[in-house]
Formats: sequence, C-alpha cells, structure tokens
Amino acid sequence: MNDDHKLTHFNEQGEVHMVDVGDKAVSKRKAIAEGWITMQPETLEMIRQGNHKKGDVLSVARVAGIMAAKKTAELIPLCHPIMLTRITIDMELDADYSAVRCEVCTETSERTGVEMEALAGLQVALLTIYDMCKAIDRGMEMRDIRLVHKSGGKTGDWNRAV
Repeated sequence: MNDDHKLTHFNEQGEVHMVDVGDKAVSKRKAIAEGWITMQPETLEMIRQGNHKKGDVLSVARVAGIMAAKKTAELIPLCHPIMLTRITIDMELDADYSAVRCEVCTETSERTGVEMEALAGLQVALLTIYDMCKAIDRGMEMRDIRLVHKSGGKTGDWNRAV
C-alpha cells in the first residue's frame, strides 16, 4: 500500500496518534456534506407551517448544526481544533419524499480539512429535527449522510460522482 492510502491516525507501531499537521501548508479549504431525514407527511407539514410547540424546528436545527461544527474537535478524538471561517446550513422541505434535505458547508484557512466539521454539523442538525419531532413521529429516519465536495489542501478538489 502506498503512503497516499495508509491510515494516518496510526503510527508505525500501530498505535493511535494525532496526525502532525505542523509542516502542512495553510490553504483555503471547503467541505460540503448532505443528508436527509424522512418522516410522516403530517410531521413535514407541521415543520413547514412552523407551528411546532417547541418553536421553529429548522431554525433550532440550523443553530445546533453550527454549534456542532464548531465543537467537532471536542466530539471526534483525533480531529484537530480549527478555526472555521464560515458555516452555512441550508434546509429544504421535499414533499415528494416527505423529507428534509440538509446541506452543510464549512470553510477555513488552515493546515487540515473541514470534512469532519461539515459531517458533524449535518448529523447534529438532523438529530435536532428528530429530537424536536420525536413525540409525534418516532419513525423518522436519517439517511444518505455523505460528503459531496471537498477542496483545498494537498489532495485538492474532490466531488462525489452523481
């Protein structure tokens, strides 16, 4: 296996360690993750109307996702703490699939990427929707959680094939 495909969180003795990024170049980096939460049509309609007794579901989920992206290094043991320069969370209601689609974009100018921050923000945003709506719909399902784009760093751009 060449060095481009080895697991970087293990040293030569197979012990877990945090990767040394000290010699890596600072570059502008961006990651986009997307995912869905499916639900009963009545649950989606309640979210659309904004009449949930706990408040605006999508706004609360957006704030939770932003907070999670900023705390990723506290949640994932080997992630480096990085300064995020931008976090956007877009959500759209899809009546055909009875789902909310969520897209999280994270950006930084750092020595390491922001993929984990985008994915953490996405997961927590979807979990927050579940938490706020579970009393009326325990069958909601989070699905198709994935990275769709990353740019910057030594490996350059990557886009998920459609």
